[in-house]
Amino acid sequence: MSFSRGVFALLLFTLLYRFPVTAQQGDSSVNATINIQPRDLLAQPIGANWTSYNGDYTGRRYSSLHEINTGNVTQLRAAWVFHPGNSQNLEVTPLVIRGIMFITSSNDVFALDARTGQTLWHYERPVSSGLLDDAAAHKNRGVAVWHDSIYSETDDAHLLCLDARSGGLRWDVQFAEKEKQYGATSAPLVVNDSVIVGESGGDSGVRGFLAAYDAATGKLKWKFWTIPGPGEFGSSSWPGDAYLYGGATTWLTGTYDPELNTLYWTTSNAAPDFAGDSRPGDDLYTACVLALDPDTGKLKWYFQFTPHDLYDYDATETPVLVDTEENGATRHLLAQANRNGFYYVLDRTNGKFLHASPFVEKLNWAKGIDSSGRPILTDRIPSEKGTYICPGIVGATNWFSPSYNPETKLFYVMALEGCNEYFAIPRRFTHGETYYNTGTKRPPNEHWQKILLALSVTDGKVVWRYSQVGRRNTWSGTLTTAGGLVFFGDDGGAFEAVDASSGRPLWHFNTGQRFAASPMTYAVNGVQYVSIAAQSDIFVFALLR
Repeated sequence: MSFSRGVFALLLFTLLYRFPVTAQQGDSSVNATINIQPRDLLAQPIGANWTSYNGDYTGRRYSSLHEINTGNVTQLRAAWVFHPGNSQNLEVTPLVIRGIMFITSSNDVFALDARTGQTLWHYERPVSSGLLDDAAAHKNRGVAVWHDSIYSETDDAHLLCLDARSGGLRWDVQFAEKEKQYGATSAPLVVNDSVIVGESGGDSGVRGFLAAYDAATGKLKWKFWTIPGPGEFGSSSWPGDAYLYGGATTWLTGTYDPELNTLYWTTSNAAPDFAGDSRPGDDLYTACVLALDPDTGKLKWYFQFTPHDLYDYDATETPVLVDTEENGATRHLLAQANRNGFYYVLDRTNGKFLHASPFVEKLNWAKGIDSSGRPILTDRIPSEKGTYICPGIVGATNWFSPSYNPETKLFYVMALEGCNEYFAIPRRFTHGETYYNTGTKRPPNEHWQKILLALSVTDGKVVWRYSQVGRRNTWSGTLTTAGGLVFFGDDGGAFEAVDASSGRPLWHFNTGQRFAASPMTYAVNGVQYVSIAAQSDIFVFALLR
């Protein structure tokens, strides 16, 4: 570990907090040092600070900031750009706490002056060798914060605790074994006094789990295995030792309801992909959303979107927590646009299925969803000769973030219309190799298109759509604000803003780069900024002054 700019960076950091900035939206209690309290993490909706991967616990990615709005967004200009190095494809969502931005690039962590992009400190850690699949690409989606600590996962599944003031390493715990092909790509989530971490490697032959560590000491508090062991409920799908390498990893940050004290976390596909003979039945708890007690790890309920998944339809899309009014009563809902092409609404108090509807037109693996929430299957399954299946391998959407605006009552999601030929040739699991059986290809003349959709949150009906022209390889999520805007990275390499009510395009900035991250917004000294990672750079925008 080393620190860039040494004494000067520490001096600048100290001065910044000796004379702290004044935050927008009524948050005048700016501390002289970073000390993130529960009230900061519980703030809803968020304003000047962006305190966790999705902004707040709900997963809505909605900000109450409105300095940038439909009337002046055309005056938005690049304020600064930061190049962290060590990654050609950033997936991070920055966090901003009282004027300090925290970002990750592979295993490195940076603290930046959120007004200028100047480096305050830099924690360095080499990338790891001998990893498989996503972990081998050294992806990292960001940090978590608690009191004066910063938490980050490494590509080889270590949880790091850093001093937020200096970047000094406080402790380092290994939460999964690299030798068993585990990795990590997500941003941790702090709930109460626990740091929740998930792992990657669902196609590398691992047994998925979710774990909680004491935020102060790094001691393990609980671990929930997402594939049941022999004799446990759901184990009938996993004969012999199949449960040890069946997937169901937890590689995207979950959401949390403090009123219900319930953690909502999603799981990936079953392994092996495409061929399911070695894992008969529903394959619990793959392609699920799990409702857990964050203090004990005890399962409260689960809902499985794609039982016995043969299509690589991970359920690792953000479970968004939404409250609606019906007949004078508040309904506590969970909404998710799933990779399998259906938009779901559940009662998040008990997991009861309420609604599902397709949000893409190209969908042929299922005819619909029955009254219990199970898919009504067609005969489209992967085969040795290949089967044309929609949505394709990328899914109708994926891990990039949706958002929900409580003023428009619309759910915004980046969708993909596209299909693949799916192939299946069963083979045995081999340690140290990816566990695909076998793969997909794009048919000749198959047209794929990215579309930003606005869905009615309660019934999933499409209210407006914004079709894009590009290479179909954008992985940008969405952000919505009280300024009446939706921000996103489009498929042509431009960062865009559209009217949240109508989808009318209002502003764009051509980055010339591919997006693999979701945008966020924050304020310093009453000035609102919007930020997104594009390929190898962090872009930050503000109104022209």
